[in-house]
Amino acid sequence: MTTHEVPDTLRVEGFRTRRSYGFLNLSKGATMLGASVLAAEGIIATQYPASLFVTLPVTLLVLGLAAARRHGMPALSYYWAKYAWSRAHRSDATSYRRVLLPHPYALDLPGVGASSTLIKAHDPASSKVVGVVHDRATGYMTISTLLAPGGSLMAPTGAVSGNIRTWSSVLDAMATDEQIKAASVTIQITPGAGEALGDDVKRRKQADAPKLARETIEELVRTTPRATASVAPWMSVIVDPNATANPPQDLAEQVGEALRVADSLDLSGTGTDVYRRATDVDVRRLVRSAYDPSSFHAREEEFADLQWSECGPQAADDGWEEYAHDGGISLSWVLREMPRRPIPYSVLLPLLSPGYFQRRITLSYRVLDPHEGEMVLEREISNAENRAHATAQVKGRAKWTQRADYQRAEKAAAQAAGGAQVVDWTLMVTVTALRAQDLPAARQEIERAIKATRGIRMRPAYGAQAAVFAAGLPLGYTPLVK
Repeated sequence: MTTHEVPDTLRVEGFRTRRSYGFLNLSKGATMLGASVLAAEGIIATQYPASLFVTLPVTLLVLGLAAARRHGMPALSYYWAKYAWSRAHRSDATSYRRVLLPHPYALDLPGVGASSTLIKAHDPASSKVVGVVHDRATGYMTISTLLAPGGSLMAPTGAVSGNIRTWSSVLDAMATDEQIKAASVTIQITPGAGEALGDDVKRRKQADAPKLARETIEELVRTTPRATASVAPWMSVIVDPNATANPPQDLAEQVGEALRVADSLDLSGTGTDVYRRATDVDVRRLVRSAYDPSSFHAREEEFADLQWSECGPQAADDGWEEYAHDGGISLSWVLREMPRRPIPYSVLLPLLSPGYFQRRITLSYRVLDPHEGEMVLEREISNAENRAHATAQVKGRAKWTQRADYQRAEKAAAQAAGGAQVVDWTLMVTVTALRAQDLPAARQEIERAIKATRGIRMRPAYGAQAAVFAAGLPLGYTPLVK
């Protein structure tokens, strides 16, 4: 479906990047810090004028790097991250090797998942087993729900509009619940299901079927081995069970409180069917198959016997632009900028289409409560107005892009006043190749898919490959929650 075939009622808009107000491209904090440093240098220069020959060029260089942009971020942040990663790489801090530690559960998973542990819980509401990931550092608990999405490209316009409105209601519920810290929706697409398709066709083929039908099916199975793929979608909700008037007293009560909060989110009518809560075996499968894609189609019994520490990699190396782990090498991208125009609801279809490599597409949400959202929008309106006014004072008029940005900020505030919610969100994409020589092809496949979205801009997760890789798994980590 092209963007021209989508009705206007099925287009979404309102995406806007937060922008601070400062001198040139500097943020407000950087502008104030730079002004303070320059003032201090001026005071020192009254006693030691020669000091300006050293301090002034350094200050101007730092401010120039902070104002310049590299891959959509301040150049100072980019080069500082490069320096920090290089320093960590020299000390082997970017390499992980699983070893037996004297203290149990001291380091089950590497990186951002080091403080997590998996709890096998019993849900009294459904009388079924549920896998709960507990972050021992923050006390947060993550509960994942396995989904079975239905296709909406052929659905009536009214049905799709209703699904979008229902998902908006789900976000509203997150905004008014202090215990829900964030949520993410991940779709993992694993190729290679053509073999499973051939086995299924072989079992169901009838000997007395017409010859033409048998030949057609055999030709399709033989010539299109990658025509299908295994799609595993799930939604993870991060809950703080202690953010209540009567905090739970022990771990069992905390798990029960987290399950109660997760059950309060009703996904019916959002265009997807709830398959079931993810069990501890499901969580082990999703985590282990991400680090070792060859184990994705393994039997359930093989995952039931795994310890939580065995679900992670035996060895991993976090590179600047890639993440090497058991059974593969992964590349991750993060959102840089959304289109400023209305986009169709099917804009992510190129990313969700099967390819030659396993990929995960993750949408992370942090819904701001109404009071915080109002404060953010008012601040954004003031920043946009100040930028336009400052440019008008220098050049005689504000830029058209600044005027349009101010109008978008006002429109967002008007929508929030009408009941809409303000959401911090991001998009992350991870692709995994089984061999190092396949990395160029995997990178090209994702870059072409990103370009096919016609407007979404993404960049590699420089120096944060392992963290973004983990953010796409049901581990309870999201970059939106500190």
